[in-house]
Amino acid sequence: MNIRFLETFVWLAKLKNFRLTAERLHTTQAAVSSRIATLEQDFGVRLFDRGAREVTLTTDGSKALVYAERMVKLMREMKDDMSDKQVYAGVIRIGVIESIVHSWFPDFLGRVHKMFPRLQIEIASDTTIHLREQFSKGNLDIVLQAEPVAGAHITNLNLCEFPMRWVGSPKLNIGSETLSLSDLATFPIISFARNSGPHAVIERLFSGSERGALHVNCIASVATMIRLVTDGFGVAAVPPAIIQRELNEEILHTLRVDVEFPALVMLACFRSDNENPLTETVARIAQETAADFALNWGQEIARLPSQAQ
Repeated sequence: MNIRFLETFVWLAKLKNFRLTAERLHTTQAAVSSRIATLEQDFGVRLFDRGAREVTLTTDGSKALVYAERMVKLMREMKDDMSDKQVYAGVIRIGVIESIVHSWFPDFLGRVHKMFPRLQIEIASDTTIHLREQFSKGNLDIVLQAEPVAGAHITNLNLCEFPMRWVGSPKLNIGSETLSLSDLATFPIISFARNSGPHAVIERLFSGSERGALHVNCIASVATMIRLVTDGFGVAAVPPAIIQRELNEEILHTLRVDVEFPALVMLACFRSDNENPLTETVARIAQETAADFALNWGQEIARLPSQAQ
């Protein structure tokens, strides 16, 4: 049943005049008359008695008006709810890697909460490998991570890029000289989780003569990595974005290395055919937050995707 026809019926019952109803609905008297005639045909009853100046409801029309008003009101409430983002409720499940957690994620959560105050957010912080697995199983609605997810109806939205730098503790007495991979190989290497993107880079960089002396420690927890490097256990390649406090307090410093470490690419991955209408909106909020972070901190900390070098 056409809701516009019911709305026409309700207004005609209130105004009791075809011309006034047409003006109220920004249509013609002929259109009003046609809609009422269609309703009467559908219901199999006469809704109005037509007079010279106005119309009045019949007994059947009075009965039908009660239901029509409910339906029009319900439709209006539905439209209001769909157009007002403040009323969005429910749950969205977000997976996120620690490198994002330790940088712009708190600001992102604040923005989501401000836009959707009634939305419940479930957060899973893990490695990209585990997040991709959980996302593929349908346990997560959106993942913020360092690698794209392949598959039909999946969107990978570029967020930003984190430059990677080798860092170490002043306790190592490395100094400010430029280091080679052979120099780094004399220290324990603290790496992101095995089979992660950064770990694969380390495997590739040290695949030559340095590999025999290499001692790599794969750690899934970024916080544990930072603690070990701070304590002088070894060196690590990490985004400066996640160790700003340690760098400012000079308990860690960046090392000059003659081989550049590729940047860590951040993406928001979500299903474009997902029944949850908020996934793309939330991903766009993540993109805006990451862009603001990059613009505020500069290219040594974070870069927009188009600024990748």
